[in-house]
Amino acid sequence: MRNVAIIEAPSVLGLRPTGVEDLPAALLRAGLAEGIDAVPAGRVEPPPYAPERDPQTGVLNPGNIAAYSTALADTVGGVLDDGRFPLVLGGDCSVLLGNLLALRRRGRHGLLFLDGHTDFYQPSAEPAGEVASMELAFATGRGPRLLADLEGRGPLVRDEDVVVLGFRDAEESAAYGMQPLPSALHALELDFVRALGAGEAARRAVGLLTGDGAGGGYWIHLDVDVLDDTVMPAVDYRLPDGLTWQELETVLRTALSGGDAVGLDVAIFNPRLDPDGAIAQRLSDCLVRAFDRDGQG
Repeated sequence: MRNVAIIEAPSVLGLRPTGVEDLPAALLRAGLAEGIDAVPAGRVEPPPYAPERDPQTGVLNPGNIAAYSTALADTVGGVLDDGRFPLVLGGDCSVLLGNLLALRRRGRHGLLFLDGHTDFYQPSAEPAGEVASMELAFATGRGPRLLADLEGRGPLVRDEDVVVLGFRDAEESAAYGMQPLPSALHALELDFVRALGAGEAARRAVGLLTGDGAGGGYWIHLDVDVLDDTVMPAVDYRLPDGLTWQELETVLRTALSGGDAVGLDVAIFNPRLDPDGAIAQRLSDCLVRAFDRDGQG
């Protein structure tokens, strides 16, 4: 078992205050910390939410997201410096920026991006200006400088150091006019993952992240809407299809099986859409099993 430290990051600055901010409490109630023998490493509270798009950048809460990313990076960095594995419980997907900033301060790293959406919108194409649909673009240095060049360190991750796995939004994103994914980025769409099998797809992803020229390990980003909509309806933007629980567990277990994964965040689960707590329990159990079988103890 890894030496895990849990950071609560309940920011909805990149989305809306609809309930995603309750994700950390829901998973902790479900026994996640006890299940992976994790220690608490603090809670990073977000600045106030503003519902109006910023006229300069075209996104919601850009200044506050930048400030929050810095604060979260400080906390994640402290966990890394203590030799622990940070498990960050969001919040919406914009928390990824702070996590990657912590790594960028320390050199070059990769990103395993598990999400039903590619989150590569430019502000002009994102209907609501939500950074939770743009964070991968910003992380790779595309977008308003305030968020795409945090601390002058952009891009936080190079195109060739990113694997996007399990997405299924190609038709939707094309309809909205999302910019295309860069050719150097490794895109493993859901149908491709299914054709290979979850285990082989995950092994291929890890190989891409740890091969020649790769940096010092990789971060894992888990947006729970990568799961099939029939088993994970507790998200704000639903899409048909997705990974099964077993497929997700296989991917996570494979990604955690060596020493190259350096941290993980969980985002987008909305406990207010899970009134009896059954989905939170299932998600917690999936994470516990993925960590417990990672070959670390």
